Parts: sequence; C-alpha cells; structure tokens
Amino acid sequence: MNNFNYVQQKTIKEVGQFIKEKPNSILYAGGTDALDLIKHNVISPENVVNLKLIPDMDRIRTSTEHGLSIGALVNIAEIANNNMIVEKYPILAQAAREVASPQLRNMGTVGGNICQRPRCWYFREDFNCLRKGGGVCYAYDGENKYHCIIGGGPCFIVHPSDLAVALLALEAKVTIQSAKGKHTIPISEFFMLPDVDYTKENILQPGEVVTEILIPALQKNIKSSYVKFKERGVWDFAIVSVGAVIKKEGNKIIEGRIALGGIAPVPWVEKDFNGKLTGLSTNENSISEVVKELLNNAEPLAKNEYKLTLARNLTKQLLLNLVA
Repeated sequence: MNNFNYVQQKTIKEVGQFIKEKPNSILYAGGTDALDLIKHNVISPENVVNLKLIPDMDRIRTSTEHGLSIGALVNIAEIANNNMIVEKYPILAQAAREVASPQLRNMGTVGGNICQRPRCWYFREDFNCLRKGGGVCYAYDGENKYHCIIGGGPCFIVHPSDLAVALLALEAKVTIQSAKGKHTIPISEFFMLPDVDYTKENILQPGEVVTEILIPALQKNIKSSYVKFKERGVWDFAIVSVGAVIKKEGNKIIEGRIALGGIAPVPWVEKDFNGKLTGLSTNENSISEVVKELLNNAEPLAKNEYKLTLARNLTKQLLLNLVA
C-alpha cells in the first residue's frame, strides 16, 4: 500500500474544489471498498478525501413529495434494521441484510455500495486488464464463471451491488452534487455499460458526489422482495440476485418490475419483460411461461451459461412467493 494524505472536508463545495486542484484523489465514506483497492494496488491515490463530516448526508427521512430519502452516508446496517424500511420497503431491507458481514454493514454506506468497483479477479489482482488501462479483458477467454451473460463487451464484469438491484426495482433516483450545483437522475441512468466507457461503472465526474437516494412512495397493494444466490452462506457477492416489486389485484399482476444483479456490468432491467408482467395471471403455469422469455438476448461466456437458468428460476420462485 502506497502512502497517501488523509483529507477532511466539510462541504461538497470544498470537496469539488480540492479534487479539481488535486485530481489524483478518491472519496472516502465507509472505506470498505476504497481501502481494499488501495491495499491491492488497483489504485494509488495521493489523497483520500473523507466525506463523513459533511452534514445531513447520514439521515433517513420521509416526505409526501419523494416518499423516502436516504442520505448517501447512511450505513447499510441502518437500512437493514430500520423498522419503517422493513415494513414499507422490504426489498431494500432484505438486500441490505445480504451485504457482506455485520461488521462491514456497520461500516459501509449506501452511497459507497452503489459506487463500488467490480470484484473481477483480473481487475483486483495483478493483471493489466482493459478496465485498468490495458489492452484486453482476460475474462473473455479466461476464468469467467462469475462474469456477465448480458451487456458485456469489451469488458465483462458484473456489478457487485446488492442495494442497487433493489433500488432499480423501486425506481429510485440519485442526487448528485458538486461545487457547481446538484441534479437528480433516475438510478437507471446512473450506471455505465462498458461499451460507453470500460474504465468506469457510473457517470460520476471528478468532484461529483452522490448525496442522496430518493425512493417514491409505494401505492397500496404493492409487494416487494429480494433474493440472492451465493456460493457461501455468508459474506459473499451474488452469483445471481433478483429484486421484484409487484402490484396484484385478484388473480392478476397489475404492474411488475424485475431487476437483476450478478449477470451484467450494471444492475439489469429488461423493460420488455417487465411489460409482459402487466395483466399476467398469477398461476404457476403463466409465470413459468413468461419467465422463459427473461434474458432472451443473453450471450453467456464459456463457463457461465448456468447463470441464465439460475436467473430464470430465481425470478420464477420470487414471483410465485409474492403472488401467493
């Protein structure tokens, strides 16, 4: 690990100005990913900028306009254990409980979780891969059991965030702030596919900070849930994960949204598939048939075709549980 300067800043404006003057800097909140990247020499920043002193970024609030507001510095354990979130947004609480270990959930933040870097072993270890500025993605012809089956090329990572999948299914928005001001975008527009820029996972520019997550108030009769398949019982990233939000009336799904993790370089939504859930009968045969159309454009690599079957089976079981 190289030496670095630890810098305290108290406002977003100060953060933006500092990074403008000293671009070889990274942001630090919980530190669970940033310090790991430094330790493994994936990055070598001159400065680590602490965000924890910035006010009002560690609160959970409700409002009639936005529903739920979660500051980017709220730790993941608080999301998992907040009674209101558990009751009204169970998909988010369940996703939070699936993150890493209790210790890391107490350290890690919501903003850090959605901004974390990929877990690809070629990226994390001593390979000069495409995402680190090299000329090739070693996963394509290499060990790709855990890599993407859709949305890949020229880099084939998967996005590691559990919370992002739940937030995508909830149609959340992300507020981004810099010294120039702030703006809010749908979370679906926050993440970046590798064919746009294979060195980045999201649209953040230097000096920009995620400050808040906004989740719309859910209508009555909305049910939601999150499921994650992993190899180890605890502290593991998703092989495949699925988040679902549905509204049911009688024996019909009135509205449904499925988001998936572990299968693409970004948290993944297929709008065409979600459209097919509208008006769908809640019987097992109907759900089984529609799930066969999920990820029809998938292009698995040599060693990860199993993810397609797994994603469909998890989606089927999650939908059946929600309509029961």
